[in-house]
Amino acid sequence: MTDRSYLRTHDLAQAVKISVQQVRNYEASGLIPQAARSPSGYRLYTQRHLAALQTVKSMIHGYGWPRTSAIMQALHRGDLSAALTTINERHAELASKRLQIEQTLSALRTLTDPSTPLHSASYPERFRIGEAARQVGVRVSALHFWEQQGLLHPLRDQSSHYRLYDELQMHRLRVVVLLREAGYTFDIIQPVLDELSAGRPEKAIVAVEKKREELTRTSWTCINGLALFQHYVSEFGPLYGFGPDDHT
Repeated sequence: MTDRSYLRTHDLAQAVKISVQQVRNYEASGLIPQAARSPSGYRLYTQRHLAALQTVKSMIHGYGWPRTSAIMQALHRGDLSAALTTINERHAELASKRLQIEQTLSALRTLTDPSTPLHSASYPERFRIGEAARQVGVRVSALHFWEQQGLLHPLRDQSSHYRLYDELQMHRLRVVVLLREAGYTFDIIQPVLDELSAGRPEKAIVAVEKKREELTRTSWTCINGLALFQHYVSEFGPLYGFGPDDHT
């Protein structure tokens, strides 16, 4: 696609509702292609630059600033593979979080099912602290800190004095991880855990379901951003060395 008309920096800024300086910063950072210059030194932006800006603005909401920067910089240096790798990493992260949420909801709903014994087979083992941390994907130091805050109450092995996490503590731990990731403070998490301890997990279920809704919105935002990315690559890929068969 070749454009015969050029856009001013102000035109780009107004089109995507950012400042003129941000347009220049995006160009300097490689998020949009380098613009040609007129004999008098003015930047000569085209529809390609506008499409790149629209793609960046859309992707930031789902992929975040660091990943969006890495994706677009890789694309503009001709490395579509690296760009797709970064995209895939984000999708894998979202899939992992969704799985954790579904597992937590399943565990919490088990507590509300009167036909299921409280000590179900969900966690038949007692995990030491290192394994418990690995199960939920956090550091051991986090479990120590949450215990100090009164959020966790691991058992102690009578002979070795090792901390042990049974079924109930693993339920609590998963809820703590999810609520901390969602930005909840300890003074909010503690009442939710108290509801769990009292056999009333409804409040915890509502909080985790809210987290699932937020994740769904994030996933949808990623899809919208990816649609613009796909269109951008399809339209302008040949300029970066990608043929029609390279991204289909």
